[in-house]
Parts: sequence; C-alpha cells; structure tokens
Amino acid sequence: MRLPSWNEVEAEAGRLALAASAAELHGALSGWLAAGGKDLPGWIAEVMADPALPAPVEGDALDRLRAATVAQLGDADFGFDLLLPEGEGDQVAVRAGALFAWCRAFLGGFGLAVGDKALGEEDQEALGDIANLAAARIDEVDPESDEESLVEIEEYVRMAVLLLHADCALGPRQRSRLH
Repeated sequence: MRLPSWNEVEAEAGRLALAASAAELHGALSGWLAAGGKDLPGWIAEVMADPALPAPVEGDALDRLRAATVAQLGDADFGFDLLLPEGEGDQVAVRAGALFAWCRAFLGGFGLAVGDKALGEEDQEALGDIANLAAARIDEVDPESDEESLVEIEEYVRMAVLLLHADCALGPRQRSRLH
C-alpha cells in the first residue's frame, strides 16, 4: 500500500492547523506503531500527545497515511517507506532537513508508546542512531555526494524502524498468540 503524497499530507495538516510537517506526522506515527502503539482512527491526538487534536476524516490523506503505514510496517517484503519530500540535486538539503525532523518525531512517538518494554542491544543501538540523526544539522551541501549519502541514510533508518517494529510490536503479538 502506497503512502499518500507529501503534498497531500502537507495540505491536510495545514487544513487541520496542525503544527507538524508531513515528515513529522509520519515519523511520529511510525514511532508510535513501531513501539507497539495501537492503530487508532484518531491517531493524531494520541501520537502528538494532544487530546484536543481532531481525528482524520475517513479516507483523507491523514487517514490513508495511517492505513498505509500500518500495512507497510506489517509487509513481509519490507515495503516500509519514509514520507519525505521528493526531489534531487539542490533539494538534498530540504530532504535531509525533513529526514532529521522525521527522526525527531519518530523518537517522540516511540517514547509515547514503548512504555516499560525492555529493549535489546540492537534496538538500543538503532534508537541511538536515529537520535543522532535527529540531532544532526546541515552545514554545507554537495548535491552529488550528499544525494548518495542521503539515500543510504534513508535506507538505514527504514531498516532500523522495521527492526524496532519487529521487536517491540510484532514480537509481543507473536508471543501472546503462542500462549
């Protein structure tokens, strides 16, 4: 299942006057779900820790974002994608900034849902790496080499999220089915 486009999510976030970018919304949602948070139609209030926030309307971009993220995290073929602005070349700085914001929001969503779950060494390392990216800054951009590096970092984050989801969300579900 495909994520809605960056522009669709940005437009819906703006319509609802949410103080979060598309990257931040997807990062927070992904963190929430990866830590074992429940798939809820009114996910924004839970994930953004603000009960006053409105629930997405069924079928709108934010509802489709939730449904696609849930489906992608559960995809046995590792079909999970990060919602980042598209573009190459001089857009590298914009995409990198969105990736760092995605990582910051991921940590927030993950922290809200993880509770007292014990994390293994690999999970702690993955979270540490995401935290390092969340704290990163963009100083200068070399579009050619930075584009390649950004693609590699996006792939690493994608796989780290799938690892965390497998250990924190899927693992407990599998164990509960066995008992």
